[in-house]
Amino acid sequence: MNSTLRDAKLFLSMWLKNPLSIAAPIPSSASLAQLMARQVSLVESGPVIELGSGTGVVTHALLNHGVAPEDLIVIERDPTLYHLLVDRFPSVRVIHGDALEVRETLEKLGVRTVRAVVSSLPLLTFPVFNQLAVLHECAHLLGPDNPFVQFTYSPFSPVRRRLLGHLGLVANAAGRVWSNVPPATVWRFCRPLEYAAS
Repeated sequence: MNSTLRDAKLFLSMWLKNPLSIAAPIPSSASLAQLMARQVSLVESGPVIELGSGTGVVTHALLNHGVAPEDLIVIERDPTLYHLLVDRFPSVRVIHGDALEVRETLEKLGVRTVRAVVSSLPLLTFPVFNQLAVLHECAHLLGPDNPFVQFTYSPFSPVRRRLLGHLGLVANAAGRVWSNVPPATVWRFCRPLEYAAS
């Protein structure tokens, strides 16, 4: 059995056990992962954080995009997926942790600012309080115009408008991937320069 089929079987079994913890019953497509990776600047320096990495489709795309392995920090809560990612990406820092505690996790590594956060978390299934907590944690790690990148299967922003206003974030759709199953949209959430300066 090849790794793609194994990953699909693993994802499906995890989704059947707990549909709200996994965004979809199959991993994201390479096209979706590539669009997410392209949102990360290669001109700027600094760590790139990936949340909810699953089987590593987006991790692979980030590395192929040009993010150096030493700059990539992957945070995965599920122990099965964590061990899979450790084996699959030995040159990347993979941490068994929770997105709700991302700042505390990174401070232990001496990281206080990041170039980008790339998320495959199922934000739409999160309670509002948890969605706000994750975005609050990540927004304080990002410099002005550095993105929090998130995909969604909804045609609308996965982050509620009132939460964006509360955090000073601006949302922009980066593109829709029709070939993904189901079709998905990639969103960028940034703090604009004028907000950061105020």
